[in-house]
Amino acid sequence: MNTNPEISVVIPVYRAESILNELVKQLNTALSSLQVSYEIVLVDDRSPDDSWAKMKELSKAHEVVKSFRLSRNFGQHPAIMAGLHQSKGHWIVVMDCDLQDQPHEIIKLYKKAQEGFEVVLAKRTTRKDGFLKRMSSKLFYKVFNFFAGVDINNEIGNFGIYQRKVIDSLFKLGDALVFFPLFIQWVGFKKTEINVDHANRHDGKSSYNFITLFKLAFNTIISFSDKPLRLFLNLGIVISFGSFIGAIYILYKALNNEIEVMGYSSIFISICFFSGLIISFLGIIGIYLGKTFNQTKNRPIYIIDDSYHK
Repeated sequence: MNTNPEISVVIPVYRAESILNELVKQLNTALSSLQVSYEIVLVDDRSPDDSWAKMKELSKAHEVVKSFRLSRNFGQHPAIMAGLHQSKGHWIVVMDCDLQDQPHEIIKLYKKAQEGFEVVLAKRTTRKDGFLKRMSSKLFYKVFNFFAGVDINNEIGNFGIYQRKVIDSLFKLGDALVFFPLFIQWVGFKKTEINVDHANRHDGKSSYNFITLFKLAFNTIISFSDKPLRLFLNLGIVISFGSFIGAIYILYKALNNEIEVMGYSSIFISICFFSGLIISFLGIIGIYLGKTFNQTKNRPIYIIDDSYHK
């Protein structure tokens, strides 16, 4: 007999001690109204506050709440993957823990999925983040989409509902670096979007800033795409072609005795310029080799230290 729940809600937890009670309360209200079996999978990304203690309390009080703690801070997306591996539901909802993704919107996501879609993404029509967060997020996705060769909408985050076979397909990718929205985009399947309300952050502030977004974008682009290499190759071809034309021009002037003394400044500038290009090329190649080296180590993307559920 299959006892797996209909819906699993996977939530990475970080600095959410004051939010968790309200989060679980709203989830229970929303999911109970659907009259289907469900579970709530909380993954503590080694939060420095007392989130883990609060999660264990919630697991004791609610049979549907399953809590897991990572051995260190691996990051939001590895924490999501940890929760996905522990989930048992036919449908899996992924959402953040700050209540900006509102639990009652799961009802709309689930009902839309019943129309025959395998992925239903939540589109935040009006983001309630601060100006700098919105701008940095928009810039992040523009740069990311250009270099990674994908089209991810910055109004769509992790929040959505996914059929089990979609989640199972993610486990086959085997990438050392995880970026959940990109993985969902890459695996395909029948997907759609629906508009949802985006709430103000319940408490605290986001752990993402411009620097962390830049690092995430850079590492993910290098891990997923070879476009930077191809751009440098194209740049090298253009410069080489320009240098060839310039050499022909100088040769022409030399043959016509129009050049008396070659300038040292032009030679010096050329050496510096091309040396910088060569070093840049080697640097990009070195980064890709380093990422390949890390991938071959086949290290786990997360380690679970502790768990609690009835």
